[in-house]
Amino acid sequence: MEDYPRSLMEFEARFSREESCRDYLYQMRWPDGFRCPRCSHEEAWPIRATLFQCVNCGYRTSVIAGTIFQDTKKPLRLWFRAIWHLTSQKYGANALGLQRVLGVGSYHIAWTWLHKLRRAMVRPGRDRLSGTVEVDETYIGGEKPGKRGRGAAGKVLVVVMVETTEGKIGRIRLRRVRDASAPSLEGAVKDGVEPGSIVHTDGWGGYGGLSEVGYGHEVVRKGADVGRNLLPSVNRVVALLKRWLLGTYQGAVRPSHLDGYLDEFTFRFNRRTSRSRGKLFYRLVQQATAIDPVFAKQIRGGTLDS
Repeated sequence: MEDYPRSLMEFEARFSREESCRDYLYQMRWPDGFRCPRCSHEEAWPIRATLFQCVNCGYRTSVIAGTIFQDTKKPLRLWFRAIWHLTSQKYGANALGLQRVLGVGSYHIAWTWLHKLRRAMVRPGRDRLSGTVEVDETYIGGEKPGKRGRGAAGKVLVVVMVETTEGKIGRIRLRRVRDASAPSLEGAVKDGVEPGSIVHTDGWGGYGGLSEVGYGHEVVRKGADVGRNLLPSVNRVVALLKRWLLGTYQGAVRPSHLDGYLDEFTFRFNRRTSRSRGKLFYRLVQQATAIDPVFAKQIRGGTLDS
């Protein structure tokens, strides 16, 4: 059963103590009872408030080990408030706003936490899109002189994939790619769309091999210029994405960190019909316990920055 606070008052009353936050994480991580990360045994001795020792192999682990909360020096209460703030804001939250809400002295802490939480917005093993899917690309970046279209310089190319059912938009996937070549575009589609799906694209040659890799490929328009006469569902999503980046983050998104913002937009868009902000809080905490730790050095210049 999904267990989450329905309002800010309920959230404050429930998670005002560190013990309550630890218990909530325990239930998220081990909903069917403790399971040793090393040997999968189901019994453990509690050693300290957050530490458990497996009865079978003696391995010690904690509620936060192996999650994005690992090695944190800050209280879980503060993390929970950050997650509540992020998910309760309809259009997202920036680092300066989070710093003010949490009352932390360091802007860098708030900025780092937001990027860690964006990483948790991607559910491990999430399902790919299926059915009928529109696929096209867009460029993210400010106005710059020079070549336009699929060879535009100084901008980041993003593949946009949108499920459609009777003209209605379903789930989406966004994928940054190096270029508009066939290997890049086919790789994005393979990552985001289930084989056997019907994929609608324009006539760009980079999509020409989709039929050969297991998709029902339909060219719905011959024109291939990016930004002109886009497929309707993709066009709608692209417009919302760019408006969101401009409105929430004033367009100040570094290309090296764009993946995180794309993940956040996807998380929010795919849950746009949720009636409860508390359910988004629940999902993000749940996913934060299911992913590997994300370290600050990765965000600054490691795998997340590639």
